[in-house]
Amino acid sequence: MDKTDFIWMNGKLVKWDDAKIHVLVHALHYGSGVFEGVRFYNTDKGPAVFRLKEHIARLLKSAKVFEMNVPYSQEQLEKATLETIAKNKINAGYIRPIIFFGYGKMGLNPVGAPVDTVIAVWPWGSYLGEEAVKVKISKYMRIHPKSLVSDAKVTGHYVNSILASLEAKAAGFEECLLLDFTGNIAEGPGENLFVVKKKKLFTPPLGNILPGITRDSIMKIAKDLGYEIEEKVISVKEAKSADECFFTGTAAEVTGIKQIDDVTIGNGEVGPITKQLKSAFLDVVKGKNKKYESWLSYARK
Repeated sequence: MDKTDFIWMNGKLVKWDDAKIHVLVHALHYGSGVFEGVRFYNTDKGPAVFRLKEHIARLLKSAKVFEMNVPYSQEQLEKATLETIAKNKINAGYIRPIIFFGYGKMGLNPVGAPVDTVIAVWPWGSYLGEEAVKVKISKYMRIHPKSLVSDAKVTGHYVNSILASLEAKAAGFEECLLLDFTGNIAEGPGENLFVVKKKKLFTPPLGNILPGITRDSIMKIAKDLGYEIEEKVISVKEAKSADECFFTGTAAEVTGIKQIDDVTIGNGEVGPITKQLKSAFLDVVKGKNKKYESWLSYARK
């Protein structure tokens, strides 16, 4: 990880190395935190955060799962994010806002524990690389929607993703796909899935997956480009027989899938529709398509 100079912590900018917490914070022991992954890009107007409002809104919505008394408003957190980027003087990178139950109380009941709020930014390049990736169907099931609040971005939920990722890497794959409790495809460990068949796009419906902001963006961009999109249950067989498959996510952006288990997808390369959507997406986030200007929040103008 590339360090920056400052991290916003509970209302103040502190030096990176001074942003510390106690080893007995509640969230470290019980996964009682919520977070976001957000990217910002270099544009002609300076650093621009992609869909900051939606990310902070989802962060606060996730916090409600724990009935957290967050001491900052949506507007304050948006402003703090932009200030942190400007203070660190970097043009592009990753943003990690996190809200968690802190030090002062132990035990499963978090009521009475302090709520800490942190925003860090740092340079970060491509998450899955530029080429299409090989994907393994995981033996681990995506968390059941009746076991946890599966559409909230809770830190503890990601043990599920970690186990699936470790399994995939050990088997020689770059990434994995988790199935839902019905045996159909849910999502990747940190990405949503799209498949393309006869120039039509399909993606699993909300309910068993995280409502991805990049997913939503790609759906809007694809429709504007004239593609038909359907949210539907997708079986493993349907994904493996697709003309193209790709991941979307803040970290992954738009990443093609060339193989699922031992089955080659399409010609084993990034498909033409995936390429088109990735190119269009990068134009949007870099401020080159004024139609989507409202999706960008500038740190310095």
